Amino acid sequence: MELRLLKYFWTIAEEGTISQAAEVLHLTQPTLSRQLKELEEELGTELFVRENRKMILTEAGYFLKKPSRRNFRFNESNHSRIREQKKTIIQRPIYDRLCGS
Repeated sequence: MELRLLKYFWTIAEEGTISQAAEVLHLTQPTLSRQLKELEEELGTELFVRENRKMILTEAGYFLKKPSRRNFRFNESNHSRIREQKKTIIQRPIYDRLCGS
């Protein structure tokens, strides 16, 4: 399961509609719908019940969303730390030995 698909799923769950989630993710609505379908097919279950454009989590969707939120916060935190470290670390290239030892 790709992290990208989980991010899309989580954003749909948070925003409540595919249209709003697509706007947040800078995707088209049809693209996001296809990605959600791909995830649901991969998992073999529906993650949302669609009611008048609203996306309501199924039991499987709720089960998937809870740990996803924690994982995304962890990943966002790590990305922030790495970006900050890159500002302070002097990056030096590492070369293979030019002469045999």
